[in-house]
Amino acid sequence: MLFLMTDQHRVDTLGAYGNPHTHTPNLDRLAADGTRFDSFYTPTAICTPARASLLTGAAPFRHKLLANYERNVGYLEDLAEGQFTFSEQLRSEGYNLGLLGKWHGGVRRTAADYGFEGPDLAGWHNPVDHPDYLAYLAERDLPPYRITDPVRGTTPNGSPGNLLAARLHQPVEATFEYYLATRTIEMLQRFAAQEDDGDGAPFFLATHFFGPHLPYILPEAYYDMYDPELVELPASVGETFAEKPPVQQNYSKLWAFDTMSAQESRKLIAVYWGYVTLIDEQIGRILDAMRELGLDERTAVFFTADHGEFTGAHRLHDKGPAMYEDIYRIPGLLKVPGGPRGQVREEFVSLTDCTATILDLAGSRTGPAVDSRSLLPLVRGEHPRWDQHHLAEFHGHHFPYPQRMLRTRSHKLVINPESRNELYDLDADPDELHNRYDDPELRDIRTALTRRLYDLLRERGDNFFHWMTPMYDVETDYDTTLSAFENDGTQLSHD
Repeated sequence: MLFLMTDQHRVDTLGAYGNPHTHTPNLDRLAADGTRFDSFYTPTAICTPARASLLTGAAPFRHKLLANYERNVGYLEDLAEGQFTFSEQLRSEGYNLGLLGKWHGGVRRTAADYGFEGPDLAGWHNPVDHPDYLAYLAERDLPPYRITDPVRGTTPNGSPGNLLAARLHQPVEATFEYYLATRTIEMLQRFAAQEDDGDGAPFFLATHFFGPHLPYILPEAYYDMYDPELVELPASVGETFAEKPPVQQNYSKLWAFDTMSAQESRKLIAVYWGYVTLIDEQIGRILDAMRELGLDERTAVFFTADHGEFTGAHRLHDKGPAMYEDIYRIPGLLKVPGGPRGQVREEFVSLTDCTATILDLAGSRTGPAVDSRSLLPLVRGEHPRWDQHHLAEFHGHHFPYPQRMLRTRSHKLVINPESRNELYDLDADPDELHNRYDDPELRDIRTALTRRLYDLLRERGDNFFHWMTPMYDVETDYDTTLSAFENDGTQLSHD
């Protein structure tokens, strides 16, 4: 199995998902050769919790790795001892495991602790000072990392904002993305050679690119690859934040969106597209190597991302406590040898479902991936009963901020306990500009969605439902006060 993953990657940057401008031939070919999932979502739009859900097949509230360690505000920083992971199960069953690229799955425990071979590349962005990368440059007489022309806004206190983009003065062969693809190809060759030598061990090899996560740091050819005039700014740049949770406007100020011009925003999106093309080319190198090694007809290939990115949508950058499609819907492509080509599936599926799919492909037990469901029946063209919704959660980044979301075909409900709740009519308002939570015309829909979300949370054991019990129009069958001492002893309270 070959698992290709990007970070903070918008669906609308790929030709296979309808972008008429971006050049992504390798990922487009993967879509044409396999299955494209059109309703593929992350369980949470933040790196570490999403990646932990992929590793464990468990929802964030269950595996409890709820925040990126760089902004951690008191949550766990590593998975608990004994937590199930697909990698440890595959390793116990004789698989060779490799991981090249972003780990971001904890502080004290590295990918090696879960059975993966590969350099320990810690952090949230390209670690360009890593000894293995520096050795790669030295071996090939390539120039070191150097950037100019940083792009930043201005934060509310007048200081420079976060770096959004910069020009990289290195040839493409020296980029961290090229380095990751090269190291992947080397490991792919080694795994194939071991098989030829009679080892016969199957492999799971993952390449986790750090991009196109901001800042977009690219060589000239990619930085200027796309004309900003091709970029149509999303309708949601007209966001007023009226009737929205105030935290969204605070995040807009943090990312200094309003301190930059519309032309600068177009340029940033154009550079983001260039980043996507650079990564697509490196994926092409990996896929070509796989074919040259004769592995193509017996290797399943995944492509997905941990979550999306705003790139100016809703006057925001990065991701955060706003459960919009821009950061929750992600690309999902899967090619299985012998499977149908060019198939498009509309079912709601999740990054977490990759876990059971990986195990299913290996002929391994999928049950321990408790919140995951194998996608292989969908890939085979079957039509099993499938949920008509996506349930997502968020727990905070710079500060605790719990949210739960229920997304159906036509509507989205977001519960924000400390703030305004949100309800969007996605048919009438696909850009999610108008919060209609208090609209009497949608009262019945709001009630039905609230009850459905409540029931799902209780079924899962997500204690977020306790807040909903007294606050919203839901029926209940338990002592909501959890005060067993108040009854006469004949009834038992439970949670």
